[in-house]
Amino acid sequence: MNTQKNLGNWLEKIAGTYPLMIAGPCSAESEEQVLATAKGLAGDKRIQVYRAGVWKPRTRPGNFEGHGKKALPWLKKVKEQTGLKIAIEIANAAHARLALEYDMDILWIGARTSVNPFAVQEIADTIKNTDKIVLIKNPVNPDLSLWIGAVERFFRSGIKNLGVIHRGFSSFRPGNYRNEPQWQIALQFKDKYPNIPLIIDPSHICGRRDCIYDIAQQALDLKYQGFMIETHINPDEAWSDARQQIKPGKLKDIIDKLCLRKQRFQDPKAIDKINFYREQINQLDDELLELLSERMKLAENIGKLKKQKNVAVLQRNRWKEIMDKALYKGNKLGLSKKFVEKIFLAIHQESIEKQEHILKQKKSKLN
Repeated sequence: MNTQKNLGNWLEKIAGTYPLMIAGPCSAESEEQVLATAKGLAGDKRIQVYRAGVWKPRTRPGNFEGHGKKALPWLKKVKEQTGLKIAIEIANAAHARLALEYDMDILWIGARTSVNPFAVQEIADTIKNTDKIVLIKNPVNPDLSLWIGAVERFFRSGIKNLGVIHRGFSSFRPGNYRNEPQWQIALQFKDKYPNIPLIIDPSHICGRRDCIYDIAQQALDLKYQGFMIETHINPDEAWSDARQQIKPGKLKDIIDKLCLRKQRFQDPKAIDKINFYREQINQLDDELLELLSERMKLAENIGKLKKQKNVAVLQRNRWKEIMDKALYKGNKLGLSKKFVEKIFLAIHQESIEKQEHILKQKKSKLN
């Protein structure tokens, strides 16, 4: 995208000086449930947008997949009775046309759709040159280029009111979250496109209620500009994602607790102190890079020896020995298991690639 200067202007118009708050149930289950939840949220100027799932992409057939078009008049009533703007998920051109017909304010592209360039392009062509706000969730898999590509398709279709939603990434390994945050991917997006608003979806990251506040506060500390939090009048009885939804009153408690940090230090003494710490970090970073370079040179020497003796690159017992030692040492030094695993997996992968490169070389190049 050659220009993105005005892509986020819509945010201030809706949220003013507050972070954007999009709240509402995972699914629009009935007119009564939709309206009751909306009335529980209305009247608080910190909540500006009401969300509800009208079409629900489910992993397996047989689960509730939304009421579709039937639910759109319910959301229009919410808008008329509360003044809240309305956001819905759309997954294809037919959904997009109905969203325009019923004048939905915000259209979001879900993680299962943003992973499919054909579906994204179909939707972008359908809503071409409209003034609707379009929010694109990150794809289910951790692929920054795919996320950026989805945003670019809407930009090239004349959509100027754009934003992205960070909802975490699927992982084959069970962890603390339903979807791993992998903050670095979202922050790389923000670094590349600073004028496109970045919104957090702690409900889908957590998959449960108890960590929604922590994820929301962390996002606020990282300068995210809004939230999408699933809120239900009776979450325990919700037809979908019951464990991650909260009551309207609980949402307001979370908003009360959220702390908006200052953007920068203002105390001269604090500035001097942090500059001192940062200079030490810079020096340690230089040392880390030099040590990593030395380590890779040793890995290359081992690769040359493996080539000479026709030995496989991957030695599983040695890798287990390295990882066990690193985890033990890291724990003693106060480093988390997850952090140590990530670092050493990256180091190990780089070592393997260097040794593989050596094994593919001709003998003359090794001498």
